[in-house]
Amino acid sequence: MTIKNRAFIVGAYEHPTRHAPDKSLVQLHAEVAIGALADAGLNKNDIDAYYFAGDASGLSSMSMVDYLNLKVRHIDSTEAGGTSYLMHVGHAAQAIAAGKCNAALITLAGRPRSEGSSGAVPRATGDASPEAQWEVPFSATTVNLYAMCAQRHMYEYGTTPEQLAWVKVAASHHAKYNPHAMLKNVVTVDEVLGSPMVSSPLHRLDCCVVSDGGGALIVAKPEIAAALKRPKVAVLGAGEAIKGQSGGEIDLMTSGAAVAGPAAFAEAGVKPADIKYASIYDSFTITVVMQLEDLGFCKKGEGGKFVADGNLISGTGKLPFNTDGGGLCSNHPSNRGGMTKIIEAVRQLRGEAHPAVQVKNCNLALAQGTGGRLGSRHGSATLIMERQ
Repeated sequence: MTIKNRAFIVGAYEHPTRHAPDKSLVQLHAEVAIGALADAGLNKNDIDAYYFAGDASGLSSMSMVDYLNLKVRHIDSTEAGGTSYLMHVGHAAQAIAAGKCNAALITLAGRPRSEGSSGAVPRATGDASPEAQWEVPFSATTVNLYAMCAQRHMYEYGTTPEQLAWVKVAASHHAKYNPHAMLKNVVTVDEVLGSPMVSSPLHRLDCCVVSDGGGALIVAKPEIAAALKRPKVAVLGAGEAIKGQSGGEIDLMTSGAAVAGPAAFAEAGVKPADIKYASIYDSFTITVVMQLEDLGFCKKGEGGKFVADGNLISGTGKLPFNTDGGGLCSNHPSNRGGMTKIIEAVRQLRGEAHPAVQVKNCNLALAQGTGGRLGSRHGSATLIMERQ
């Protein structure tokens, strides 16, 4: 079932906090839900579906539906890390097209900054996954696994630390216009390379921030979108994939975007060259480079050259990206940045991004998410959206 033009993103809200020691997790969920409803001009009685990934919190969709006092006839608890929320938009569009619901609420919330969680320390070992018995004892950390991909990319294609640093530089040029960004100062390539080494070849400024916060979206049927006083943002195409270790045939140089991206482009009926703005998951600078290659914005191995020399900076570059500052500079709530990628794409399509970074005539945008770890296994999802 195609979802092209069968559903619209009618509400989008990003929590302004980056540090919430005084708020509970469920309170953050409630606040972003209220924000998205207000943005759309709807109330909770208009919602008949709820999408909730759990956000690594132990909460269930049942508990959250009850807490938010929703009356729903459809739920989805797909969990694929930071890309869950892009998958949720695609799944909501499918459910709406099939007549399962009329308006779906998607929420994300997290407090990793308040709780002291980061990708530079081993995770808790209470893990029943089949790989845990082999991987947990060796305490692989998130940054180690991304650094491994970066090292291999440099070995295979001659990518340089300077090229990776340009991803951070571009993000910082955008973050200076975001009053809520954690890192507002514009940085240079030399400053990225001069920051402390975390896991070779990744420096501290190659890594995303750790923040509290959250966000919410509302996806609705065309009739609801037409009745609201908001610019219409249609879901044109969606793709998703799980990239694993393939029984030991590990390919460190390909991300799940190589599957999710082409599926989304095919459904939308557009190609990479048509995209005016791209929200690319930026847990680390190498994450952006690899996904841009796998999405088809450049050839495999040419991602370093593609991002260099300011080519991702809005107004001057070939492909404006992450105009809110992204995970590298603005926020990375719950260590899951996929939600904010969709929200900034919606802002761009509505013409509501900061005037200094608003892409001219932005009618077609892409959001790309990665959940998990490039060096082991991860979920991947691509959304293509159009202003109508």
